[in-house]
Amino acid sequence: MEAAAEELRRRLGGTLNAKWVSQANMHLTVRFIGHVPDERVPATLDALRPPLTLEPFDLVLSHCGVFPTHGPPRVLWMGVTEGQSSLRAMHDEFNRRLLPLGFQQESRAFNAHLTLARVKDPPRGAAASVREALRALRIAPVRCRISDAAVFESRLSPSGSIYGVQLRVPLRSSL
Repeated sequence: MEAAAEELRRRLGGTLNAKWVSQANMHLTVRFIGHVPDERVPATLDALRPPLTLEPFDLVLSHCGVFPTHGPPRVLWMGVTEGQSSLRAMHDEFNRRLLPLGFQQESRAFNAHLTLARVKDPPRGAAASVREALRALRIAPVRCRISDAAVFESRLSPSGSIYGVQLRVPLRSSL
């Protein structure tokens, strides 16, 4: 993942004012919850705590892309080519667990990806050069075994987000 980000950064040179995600902060968001008031944190973690009714699975990341698909680039990402259906099942199960607590489902469709960089103020004409760099990029697939999900807390700091694991939720046969 880091190699893909470095190669993409090299190909783009100074084309974009992008904030690249450090390897320590790379993660795949399955269900974004948003701000949870302190008094609701224990109930939220309790709802997410039981093992997921899902077998451990392989996840493969193997290509890069950009959001939005048209227009100025805002997010550079690495995509999931294996494990998408298991991630979607995990997403759906977390939605079911959170709904009774008043957390509404996201309005946009679930699209599993690993964010590599966020772009601020893309220069005029950057879309074509970014998409060309992505088309030319050849990266080796990255495979990993998923046996749990982590619930992260994100705290903003002047140097960016700081993530801390609040809970690990095992998949059923990884207990």
